[in-house]
Amino acid sequence: MKALLVVFLSVFMAELGDKTQVATLLFAADQNLSRWEVFAAASAALVFASLLAVLFGAQVSRVVPPSTLRVAAGLGFVAIGLWMLIGARS
Repeated sequence: MKALLVVFLSVFMAELGDKTQVATLLFAADQNLSRWEVFAAASAALVFASLLAVLFGAQVSRVVPPSTLRVAAGLGFVAIGLWMLIGARS
């Protein structure tokens, strides 16, 4: 149960305010779209993306140590952050 809570809180906090949530907000603001349909579609998309991440992560972890994956993920986040900062200055 502890692992479930840790994963839930980690993903929840990571998703707050990200571009996917902003896109969902914009779809929900469209008067021509049903709020429930937007919610269902966004939820299904997150579930499917999470399924792909779990399946891919399980396969990658067979050949790459978890510590290496954490470092690679951290470097990836830093690279994306720098890319966004550079793009914002343009």
